[in-house]
Amino acid sequence: MAHVSQQKKNVVAEFTKLIDEYDIVGAVNMENLPAKTVQSMRDQLRDTVLLKMSKRRLLAVALKNSKKKGVDALIPHLKGMPALLFTKESPFKLYKTLKKNKSTAAIKGGQVAPSDIVVPAGPTSFAPGPVIGELGSVGIKAGIDGGKVAIKADSVVAKEGDVVSDKLAGLLTRLGIEPMEIGLDLTAAYEAGDILTKAVLDVDEEQYIADMETAAAWAFNLAVNAAYPTQETITVLVTNAFSEARNLAINEDILTDLTVGDTLAKVYGQMLAVASSLPDEALSEELKGASASLAAAPAQEAAPAQEASAPAEEKKEEEAPDAAAGLGALFG
Repeated sequence: MAHVSQQKKNVVAEFTKLIDEYDIVGAVNMENLPAKTVQSMRDQLRDTVLLKMSKRRLLAVALKNSKKKGVDALIPHLKGMPALLFTKESPFKLYKTLKKNKSTAAIKGGQVAPSDIVVPAGPTSFAPGPVIGELGSVGIKAGIDGGKVAIKADSVVAKEGDVVSDKLAGLLTRLGIEPMEIGLDLTAAYEAGDILTKAVLDVDEEQYIADMETAAAWAFNLAVNAAYPTQETITVLVTNAFSEARNLAINEDILTDLTVGDTLAKVYGQMLAVASSLPDEALSEELKGASASLAAAPAQEAAPAQEASAPAEEKKEEEAPDAAAGLGALFG
């Protein structure tokens, strides 16, 4: 280590101390970022974020020297013109803030595509001419529509990580496509032993809320179908149990104060169905009497109000023997 300058040792020591001190350490790519934009972002985040740059090799040494377990896994995420970001804020909140403050820009020849660059189908402002051949040379299918050049289908002209040629960059600028983002590019963040990449940090909040609502609905349905009682499902479970018990009692002709009316109505319907399928001469006097007795039951229920003063329990007791007598005659 004798050949290492004291200045570099001081830089490594400073970064190592910051890495150990802050809860969140982020790797940032500042390549192609104007100095004015960097200063603006620093001013906006001054109260919550510390941003420091150095050579990649020195940053890697500092990450290795840190006492934090697993923080050196950030080294592969030191890309382009790297810097380290230090904060005690949530990395998700930080990523959202950085993303919100980004702006788009045209790509230049020699720059790396930050993501897949897609030229969408649709009309252009180009007049017919050599431009059709130029578009075709970079994989864009074009034709003439309404006197103007039109792109026939969506075309991926560069994959993420591809170096964009001067020719393609010029065409994209003329088409008004700005694939570059100007702002701090947080490539990954370290928190409590975990490395959170862009794919994890870049949360679509609306989709996340929709997914949570869907999961809650599925969980509720599962709990109800499995008869798992909770504060949210107990009302539905009791209601379902009552309905199923009542239907079972009716289907099995079990008489209770809640099922007697439905049971007698069912039997009455069955009797009428049997009676209607037989000629009148085949009906016995007992069957005719039972039919008449049961047919009179609905009329008794709809009788004028002079009997309404009698308690409901007494009325049921008066009607039940007649209905029972009719059933006894029918099946007796």
